[in-house]
Amino acid sequence: MTPSPERPLAVVVLAAGQGTRMRSSRPKVLHELAGLPMLAHVLVAARALRPTRLAVVVRHERDAVAAAAAEHAPDAVIVDQDEVPGTGRALEVAVAALGGFEGDVLVLSGDVPLVDEGVLAPLLDVHRSGVASATMVTAVVPDPTGYGRVLRGVGGDVERIVEHKDATDDERAIAEINAGLYVFRSAGLSERLAALGSANAQGERYLTDLVAAARAAGERVGALVAPDLEAVAGVNDRVQLAAAARRMNDAIVRRHQRAGVTVIDPATTWIDATVTIGEDAEIRPNTQLQRATAIERGAVVGPDTTLVDTEVGEGARVNRTDATLAVIGAGADVGPFAYLRPGTRLGAKGKIGTFVETKNAVIGDGSKVPHLSYIGDTEVGERSNIGANTITANYDGVHKHRTVVGSAVRTGSHNVFVAPVTIGDGVYTGAGTVVRKDVPAGALAVNPAPQRNIEGWVEANRPGTDAALTAARVAAPEEDVDSP
Repeated sequence: MTPSPERPLAVVVLAAGQGTRMRSSRPKVLHELAGLPMLAHVLVAARALRPTRLAVVVRHERDAVAAAAAEHAPDAVIVDQDEVPGTGRALEVAVAALGGFEGDVLVLSGDVPLVDEGVLAPLLDVHRSGVASATMVTAVVPDPTGYGRVLRGVGGDVERIVEHKDATDDERAIAEINAGLYVFRSAGLSERLAALGSANAQGERYLTDLVAAARAAGERVGALVAPDLEAVAGVNDRVQLAAAARRMNDAIVRRHQRAGVTVIDPATTWIDATVTIGEDAEIRPNTQLQRATAIERGAVVGPDTTLVDTEVGEGARVNRTDATLAVIGAGADVGPFAYLRPGTRLGAKGKIGTFVETKNAVIGDGSKVPHLSYIGDTEVGERSNIGANTITANYDGVHKHRTVVGSAVRTGSHNVFVAPVTIGDGVYTGAGTVVRKDVPAGALAVNPAPQRNIEGWVEANRPGTDAALTAARVAAPEEDVDSP
């Protein structure tokens, strides 16, 4: 048979349902995997086909679903389904909104997030190469419970689809199910949708009844048996959501590996679909890379690290770190056990070390905060070293204030900088110093109180204690010290 010329394509995504089996206040299609709502993944697959028109049907939590659709597919037409229930009614209002479109209408479900061009392109090819007025995707599964069964005629053509609740025992024994993906020719589609009834166990207008309607009109219904069951699997509860997330993550990890990224343990590495990673980067076990995180070539991230919307520069190392909305410069070193809060910017070859927390802090090239410190609302210049156990006291109980530390500064251990305060270039500070006023460039800041040693204080104030007796042995021969 001579293939028909390619016809214009419209895609309708059904996203009106509540999804009660998710047991959630969130609409089912907005539950996330790989950092995006299920609906977004379906829209990505739809837009990859370059359709002439794209429509999303909404009803439950209408505003939230419509907002997500607009974010991920700004060109989509949002179509409101009324109170008439059923997928047939959803497609009917979508076709009406397409405004006299002529061509092929592809119908997708917003809760089938793994669908991709590997399934949809063959479906369109099968439909366009034949004379069928409708073509659907089916799947043969080991347990078809809950799914609509595909009933075929003597010649193998699809005759009708029967929903599980309406099926007889013999029909329920059929293992071939409806995958919920269809292509219809637009000619006559509106009239058939308007004629759908609701004489079924759910009292809904089923989209699947279009198959029987086409056969009754003497038209052929084509079918493509899905070669990959998981790619057409719907998500109805959180168990299935987790399974879909694992499948998608495995694919994402493989994609990065084939692009030159080393992933030591794919089973414990989770990478969102929106993450970018450069060649020769290495991702170590128990690492999560989320949202718009970007890792440049040669960087090493992990183990035990979570990065959210974080940039990691070329050749940087990030070990056992939690970072959100942070920028880590090229060749920088972060961790272990570092906490980078939003607004942190670490310069090239800088260091944020062990048990350091930063927030809204800019730390210049080559500067280091190595140990046990809190650096908040702070700017540090280049080549400075912040001593262990340093705190920038940025909050006065009402307002936040900034600390500015210059370049080539060396601060002592256990310092407190009481903001607002400025530490000039080349400054040194003594250990234990509390800095309450600005320090000019090149100065040494120390607190003036001298150390006092009060001899004999322990024996006088803690007589008989282990400390007093031990100290006494140093001051006098052992035989002269009474034992307890």
